[in-house]
Amino acid sequence: MTPEELAARTRRAVEAAVRAGRDLGLNVDHGAVLHDVFSVVVHLRPEPVVARIPVVLTGSTQPDRQTARQQRELDVVAWLDTQGIPVVRPSPLVPRVPVRRDGFSMTFWELADVADDHQPYQGVEMSYSAELHQALAGYPGKLPFLAPFNDGLPDLLARLQTVDVLTPTEIDRARSDFDKLQQLLADRAAFESAFPGIPVQPLQGDGPSHNVIRTTSGIRFADFEDVTSGPVEWDLALLGPDAVAEYDHAAHERGLRRTDPTVRRLMDHARRLQFVGCLTLVPQLPVLADGLAEVLADWRSTPAFE
Repeated sequence: MTPEELAARTRRAVEAAVRAGRDLGLNVDHGAVLHDVFSVVVHLRPEPVVARIPVVLTGSTQPDRQTARQQRELDVVAWLDTQGIPVVRPSPLVPRVPVRRDGFSMTFWELADVADDHQPYQGVEMSYSAELHQALAGYPGKLPFLAPFNDGLPDLLARLQTVDVLTPTEIDRARSDFDKLQQLLADRAAFESAFPGIPVQPLQGDGPSHNVIRTTSGIRFADFEDVTSGPVEWDLALLGPDAVAEYDHAAHERGLRRTDPTVRRLMDHARRLQFVGCLTLVPQLPVLADGLAEVLADWRSTPAFE
């Protein structure tokens, strides 16, 4: 997409959010963009409400599955809030459901009092992830198993022939890796059969140590779009040995298990493959090309999954 097309997409998303907010009874004067990457995040001024509108989807593009994904996020975050976990909460000023308007599906959140030192995707100590996992383990709702791997990635991999930075041999390798990984990760039963001693639990699903907002009242977890169930190793995939050691120490202090090296390697393979699939999204989000270059080089230098 050209810069003009990207700007037009953002503008349409903002307009849809403003109209949706007004339909819900909010007194919206205009929308101010706070963030614009995979989702357009819009402050519906002057209300203390933020709309998040996904525009580049890593999950299924089917409307019913996208809505179900967003509802899971709203439900889990609302529950975490009742448990005293610091999260950016769903807005109490509108119903806690996704809203579809003008071709966009969106959710509504409280406006966070962002601190001056906040930077998007800046990580925090791994003790926060251990704390979050400890809380999520008690979530009573049903969640799909490894949704980031099983929902959406097959569609992305099916379009790999559109990616000009991959050779036919690499495309074949990616699809072969997925088939082999799916034998272990297609569902909870397959994983537990292969790793009977590794518990499965609710997870944030997308690197919780980096999906936080620094507010004037402290760290708050955000962006649970990929909330899922699986081994905790998924939330630590590709973070490196120092981060893993820090997590293991924090987990042990809380009476939780340390991570398993074999499962970590498995999750690293699956996560790399997810990023390879995201190469198909570059036309929709050109900035991804630079961000994925390092991961692509890492995947190329890593032996195929066996």
